Amino acid sequence: MKLTTHEATTTTAQSQLPLDGRPRAVIEGVTPEVDAGRFPIKRVIGDRVIVEADIFADGHDQISADLLYRVTGATEWMRTPFTPLVNDRWRGEFTVDQLGRYQYTIVAWVDHLKTWRHDFERRLAAGSHSLIDIKIGAGYIAAHAGRAAGEDVAILADWARELAESTDLDTATDAALDDLRLATALAYPDATLQSRYARELEIVVDRERARFSSWYELFPRSTGRDGVYGTFSDVERLLPYIAEMGFNVLYLPPIHPIGQSFRKGPNNNVISEPGDPGSPWAIGAAAGGHTSIHPELGTLDEFRHLVAAAAEHGLEMALDIALQTSPDHPYVREHPEWFRWRPDNTVQYAENPPKKYQDIYPFEFETDAWRELWEELRGVFLFWIEQGVRIFRVDNPHTKPFAFWEWLISSLKAEHPDLIFLSESFTRPKVMYRLAKLGFTQSYTYFTWRNTAWEIREYLSEITSPPLSDYFRPNLWPNTPDILNEYLQSGRRPAFIARLILAATLGANYGIYGPAFELLEHVPAEPGKEEYLNSEKYQLRQWDLDRPDSLRDLIAQVNRIRNENRELHQNQTLHFHTIDNPSMVAYSKSDTERQNVMLTIVNLDPYHTHSGWVDLDLDDLGIDESHPYQAHDLLTGDRYLWSGRRNFIQLSPGALPAHIFKLRRHLHTEHDFDYFM
Repeated sequence: MKLTTHEATTTTAQSQLPLDGRPRAVIEGVTPEVDAGRFPIKRVIGDRVIVEADIFADGHDQISADLLYRVTGATEWMRTPFTPLVNDRWRGEFTVDQLGRYQYTIVAWVDHLKTWRHDFERRLAAGSHSLIDIKIGAGYIAAHAGRAAGEDVAILADWARELAESTDLDTATDAALDDLRLATALAYPDATLQSRYARELEIVVDRERARFSSWYELFPRSTGRDGVYGTFSDVERLLPYIAEMGFNVLYLPPIHPIGQSFRKGPNNNVISEPGDPGSPWAIGAAAGGHTSIHPELGTLDEFRHLVAAAAEHGLEMALDIALQTSPDHPYVREHPEWFRWRPDNTVQYAENPPKKYQDIYPFEFETDAWRELWEELRGVFLFWIEQGVRIFRVDNPHTKPFAFWEWLISSLKAEHPDLIFLSESFTRPKVMYRLAKLGFTQSYTYFTWRNTAWEIREYLSEITSPPLSDYFRPNLWPNTPDILNEYLQSGRRPAFIARLILAATLGANYGIYGPAFELLEHVPAEPGKEEYLNSEKYQLRQWDLDRPDSLRDLIAQVNRIRNENRELHQNQTLHFHTIDNPSMVAYSKSDTERQNVMLTIVNLDPYHTHSGWVDLDLDDLGIDESHPYQAHDLLTGDRYLWSGRRNFIQLSPGALPAHIFKLRRHLHTEHDFDYFM
């Protein structure tokens, strides 16, 4: 039978009806949320997770909302109430107390009992309340009693009966205003009328090292004496030196056999001589590949011994994983399908025009055998995890598929949630951020090239603030084996000191490539290039660690300041302050309660003394402008008595180009001023 136009329209409208049109609350504008919930946010164990949302409904009824959270895989949700802020913005929070993944979402509803109570109080204030108003409330309370559990059933049922049967307005009013029983009733809302946020959002919870770490990069092969190839035993001999400087992560470049074919010579020469060691990133030879150790470094047992010895010195071992091969890697012979072959029957080597890496073959991730390749590369990580490694610096991850990293990291962390992955990706910002979203715990940054006060302020403000900071954890490096910044080339010792202090105090995670850094290695391969002359990537180096101009003592002091002041263990409170000299930068970090404040001021000009007036945001620092406060320089031990917002600073690169102040507030007594006598 043919339907009339009216009947057809009605049928279509009915088919589009929601499953339940009664829930009225709207939930939107949720933070934190990465790409509409596509990716998890990142937190560290013990963190408070603060969630905000816009929550409202039609009309004037009162709203209630709960934040739901659980460990991923758990069947039951924990819940905590949201608190209204202003303009329909709400906030809730919970604490993550174990490694792994969590989920969270939001429910909200029009709360008829809360609305009744709110309206009753307004009627009472106007003198227009009645027994009918109270009996309406009794009906709502009875409904809550029907959902209650345990002793609360009787408590709420008695309350509802008392209000429903009352004949005295004053007595009933007193009973209606019972806050304790109201709180009991509100704990049992009507779930059938709740709006639920459309997404269950995720959190990756890491250990503390993910948020706060100090890395020291070292080439093991350069630790030998008298030009002899260094071994793991030689590295062990240097552990006290590294630990005394206050680092907590020892990072080794690749430790695998190095290929002979197309081996690079000193200074990246395409022709090598007998005895040239080649680049550690040209992985694979007759002695093995990614799960083998270069024979001259030692054995697998000696590596495990080094990992254990490092731990005894408070150092975690980080290992470089470079997913590429030399032409001599066993994979090339055993799995030719994992490489891209050219028409002349040779494998396409790595290029980044105009740079050529003839000694390195990239994997062909578009191969039909991609599943086998993925599983094999996952096995490489698992092998080193079995040897006790929990931190991996991954070389050039932006040259491998995003889908691979998301699968690899999530699958590994499902079994080993304590793993940390550092993304060595100096590429376009969106690519760097995507890698962080996919699971990389920490990320290299553009800090290396941000040298002016304006650049530092703009860039660090961006990467340490939401939404970026919800998933992107910066790790600041003033130098790497690949990068000798022009600022370090020309600025000599003051430049190294300034960049050290900036990296260590701006970022909760930072690292240096040593001993090149503490020994002020600054000569480029040629003018205009960021490569080192006599780069350690291509030859053994001999380092005189006892040189009198070494920065080792200053580095130890800076790391001691970092380790002893938890304000520097995070980035969320980083705040820049105005200073009237563009050659200087001032910024602070405080604990979350703003009880303790660290203020760093740096002269960025390595050649000239600079001075200026710093204008502190005392409200942000939690300092009372009407009282003097002490600025204690933890680098020199000097103490200064400051008052008000504006204070004078002068820094000479010939002495120390920076202050690291601990601010001590509320000096009231004569004893407080004894510091300055």
